[in-house]
Amino acid sequence: MRSIENLEQNAIKFWPAEIAVQEKDISIIPKLIETQDKFISLLNISDANPFIWKQTLLSTKSMSGNLFLKHLMVLSDIGGESLMRFKKELPPIFGEFLTFNWEGQTFSYKFQTLTLNKSWSNKNLYVDGNGLSKEVSLTPMMEDICMLLLFGGATITNKELPVDIINKCMIGSLLGKTTELELFVKQRYIWVSRITGGATANTLGQLAQIYVKRYLEEKLPEWRINKDHLPDVSQNERTTLSVDVVAKSPKGNYCAVEVSFQVTTNSTIERKAGQAQSRQELLHSKGYKIAYVIDGAGNFARQSALKTICQYSDCTVSFRDSELDKLIEFLKSLDE
Repeated sequence: MRSIENLEQNAIKFWPAEIAVQEKDISIIPKLIETQDKFISLLNISDANPFIWKQTLLSTKSMSGNLFLKHLMVLSDIGGESLMRFKKELPPIFGEFLTFNWEGQTFSYKFQTLTLNKSWSNKNLYVDGNGLSKEVSLTPMMEDICMLLLFGGATITNKELPVDIINKCMIGSLLGKTTELELFVKQRYIWVSRITGGATANTLGQLAQIYVKRYLEEKLPEWRINKDHLPDVSQNERTTLSVDVVAKSPKGNYCAVEVSFQVTTNSTIERKAGQAQSRQELLHSKGYKIAYVIDGAGNFARQSALKTICQYSDCTVSFRDSELDKLIEFLKSLDE
């Protein structure tokens, strides 16, 4: 049995930087939904010509350049990875100019950064979690990508465009079309809210589970690591037993891994503690093991719950990589 004192001595207590950054990226969505009406209004009044949106954006204090660009990226479903790929693919197609049709007329826009060495990454565009934590005025790189996302689908070229640009970069066709634009934006953000709702509800807790899962996958490439139900194990007659991570060894041995990282104290650890004895007994009856990854200052404030978990755990570790390596060694021992 792992002692609480030893576990706490080897704990991190507060969120590691890589997970905090991921949480910021996910938490962007509520900010976008909150400012969608301002975004719609800006595009609605930018219908005099396909370039007027820039003047409108620069003359308003209600929306920064990087936030405007992030709206376009989400609405067109074009992310940073696609943009970095476009930067390599598009120079032979466009040369220096984006030539496109708009409202029955032909227009040209000269790219400012397409042939420069600096990548079109989320970081350089200030549209990642850290970048959007501050207001950044429109840069030449942002302007290039805004024009691509608005009018890329209407491009005139004799060369073949990437399919994503043809299908997704068409928001500029809605400039000034109030009803169509509002319907498109609202429907898109309803969809975005649905797919991110679960993530934002308990973002950091889920990211902790994902981190542990990926760590095990990297260190145990021959194992099957996933979020799954254990075979032939039921919580009751109707409900299968759900755990955070399931590890299956090459020889077919199973171990459930429960993950809890709480910086502020709450009842999650109490619930896990309340289930610990019955879960271990149930899993042992099937020949399975159960391990816990426990960390966070909030969890260590619940000494009684932690003691119970340590008592009914086959392996208890903290979130530190050296501790997760102990879990790896425990899992490997199942096949020995």
